[in-house]
Amino acid sequence: MMNDNAGKTAFELVAIIVDFGMGSKIMQKARKLGMPGGTVCLGRGTVKNRILDFIGLNEIRKEIILMVAEEKTAERVLTELNNVFAFEKPNHGIAFTTAVCQIIGARSSTHRDGGGSVQGKDVDNPMYDIITVVVDKGKGESVIDEATKAGSTGGTIINARGSGIHETSKVFNIDIEPEKEIVIIITEKEKTEDIVNSVRHGLKIDEPGKGIIFVQEVKKAFGLYNG
Repeated sequence: MMNDNAGKTAFELVAIIVDFGMGSKIMQKARKLGMPGGTVCLGRGTVKNRILDFIGLNEIRKEIILMVAEEKTAERVLTELNNVFAFEKPNHGIAFTTAVCQIIGARSSTHRDGGGSVQGKDVDNPMYDIITVVVDKGKGESVIDEATKAGSTGGTIINARGSGIHETSKVFNIDIEPEKEIVIIITEKEKTEDIVNSVRHGLKIDEPGKGIIFVQEVKKAFGLYNG
């Protein structure tokens, strides 16, 4: 499919992060609401809490549901899923739609601006970005550490090892080789640049083979920063 950068995004990514065991229920409901399909990934949340760290409960098993649909369908389905699963309630999950606006570390381009808004958040309509970082296995925690230095409050780490008959997994239509980790960080827009720069320089993303960073604008979201 061709994507005209001069026009509005025709398709959107719907991403939902929930506790382990909820993925199948959400996928079933999404299909009934008109979603053509999706992918459920297993990840782990990071919680920056000294007490939880001390007793060994600083990681939470998560499922990440990724679905792509036409813009109107994506936003309608997300709203209806929120009506059922109440993502805006504390600990019920995070759900959002996005459009890609930057990519750092790709083979042919170290930085590309897809025209996404870079203005500060509106008081009545808080704006967020999602930062997705693909790195070698074992580097995910380093990404979280670098992001935290720049103001991030945590993230979700996904194993990207290929499974089944396939040797690679695909994220945003890009092959992810085995032994990789994907880190998803959701942040207030004004913190995005600092977080990206911290991760970019701390893990030397601009060097070949060190990783890739995607920055996406969150268009519609439920469950962000529930206190």
